[in-house]
Amino acid sequence: MTKTLGIIGSGMIGGAVARLAVAAGLDVVLSNSRGPETLADLVGDLGPHARAATPAEAAQAGDLVVAAVPLKAYGELPAAALAGRTVVDAMVFHPQRDGDIAELDSGELTSSALVQRHLADSRVVKTFATIDFHHLVTLARPAGAADRSALPVAGDDAEAKAQVVALLDAFGYDAVDIGGLADSWRLAPGTPAYVQPYMGERPEGLSQEEAQRWFFQSQGVPVPAARVKELTDAATRES
Repeated sequence: MTKTLGIIGSGMIGGAVARLAVAAGLDVVLSNSRGPETLADLVGDLGPHARAATPAEAAQAGDLVVAAVPLKAYGELPAAALAGRTVVDAMVFHPQRDGDIAELDSGELTSSALVQRHLADSRVVKTFATIDFHHLVTLARPAGAADRSALPVAGDDAEAKAQVVALLDAFGYDAVDIGGLADSWRLAPGTPAYVQPYMGERPEGLSQEEAQRWFFQSQGVPVPAARVKELTDAATRES
């Protein structure tokens, strides 16, 4: 059972994961590339169950570690400190931000398989990649709730996946196992399960300011496990 969650990358997704972890009663060790002192406000907001550290310290402190840095920085994840640990890959490949990555552009590897290659002594599990940071928090529900959502999970190690499924349950989500890391392309931007189902349809004709206001006022749309399976099954390499 995870008692302490390490988080490497404390931006929007990392911060949302930290909030869910603290709400679930876990201790959280947060880190980023700019130094622990830059996380003082977030740690103060999260309360006594959160503290800031370096990425290597967060890796070593966590029973389970979430990697939520921009994908272009995956090579900076501390492989030695993460050896032997389950690492949740919450990263998403955005070419306009991350640049060209040959193995991903050609389809030779998925982004999670690329991360696993870097973290050869860790057990990588993909999740959190199909929901935005705001609705990740607003859609969390207790076990058994009629409007509980699910998140897809991919990984090559059954024990590691079980650990991540238990974490999702504690956070307020069911899980849908979509297979191994080679199958995680089904969660990429542009696929049916990516972000939109949880966000719902935005009204047309909104200005940028109005669209932003709508986003933060929206509580999201519950996406149950059966629907997540339909959406991930419907993905194609062209989608």
